[in-house]
Amino acid sequence: MQKQTELREALPDLIARFTVKRGLFRKERIEANLYALDEFSCVLKTDKIFSPGDTLLLDLIMDMPFDNIEAEGVNGLVTERRKHCSNYFYSVDFISGDAHPQPSLSDKLSRIRNVLGKKQSLRSRRSGTSSSFGQTA
Repeated sequence: MQKQTELREALPDLIARFTVKRGLFRKERIEANLYALDEFSCVLKTDKIFSPGDTLLLDLIMDMPFDNIEAEGVNGLVTERRKHCSNYFYSVDFISGDAHPQPSLSDKLSRIRNVLGKKQSLRSRRSGTSSSFGQTA
């Protein structure tokens, strides 16, 4: 799992949505913020309880001005759980059901990571320059 200091802020405009069975006829739809994402895994935070070894079918959704970028049907395996206040951070490794991952899914995940990198870069530039606006030379 990522270092605790790196998990202070959720990734901008990115959520994981998934459905969990709760009993025989009841399902619960969950939306969780993501705190880390790479090509093999993600870290999400929710108040729901899962155990290492549980599998999740995730839809990763990046909110965009016109059309959201969605990577639907990402299989994930919970590998680690860490309690944080009344929530839990979960490390989720992406698993492929096939010998070859779906090209469209890996393309969408790659696009989400690229846009995420650009958003984080813009955010860091804004926060770095915003403090200098009030200063005069």
